[in-house]
Amino acid sequence: MNALQERILKEGRILGNGILKVDSFVNHQVDPTLMNECGRIFADLFKHVGATKILTAEISGIAPAITTGIHMKLPVVYARKNKPITMPDQVYLTLAPSHTKGRMVELIISPEYLANDEKVLIIDDFLASGQTILGLVRLAEAAGSKVVGIGTLIEKLFEGGRDALKPTGVPIESIACIKSLDNGKIEFVD
Repeated sequence: MNALQERILKEGRILGNGILKVDSFVNHQVDPTLMNECGRIFADLFKHVGATKILTAEISGIAPAITTGIHMKLPVVYARKNKPITMPDQVYLTLAPSHTKGRMVELIISPEYLANDEKVLIIDDFLASGQTILGLVRLAEAAGSKVVGIGTLIEKLFEGGRDALKPTGVPIESIACIKSLDNGKIEFVD
């Protein structure tokens, strides 16, 4: 069992409807040592894909993307959910449903930071239905870039995200794969 799985078992809380709360170490309060270890794992898993840039979504994907970027020596771009006034008028924008927010969210990237011919590695916190990551794939493709890999901290296999992403044809790696949250118990894939 890896450090992320151990931490999920120790501090993760099942809130029902397939929601796993890990905000004490991933996305509200961040454990930088754990995220650094996850970044090292992703860097090793994706060292041969030829990535030139890492892409993630605001805000929960930023910590693992940054640490992966440090280990791979790559810049990190994150899709924003609100367009600041500093962003140009012409942007790449897509919509994706958010399970935890219960609504559609915008994903916005400035063309200044995602250009033609980039080889993009997507790193995010969760792979559940795959809709946020598919939104990131759409943004990368709109910019003329190619997605070369997808990495997630936690994959909830029972939500079908991996199947939704299979048509991308890129390698998908998750550090902690959960097969069930039934009966208040977290069950990992061995």
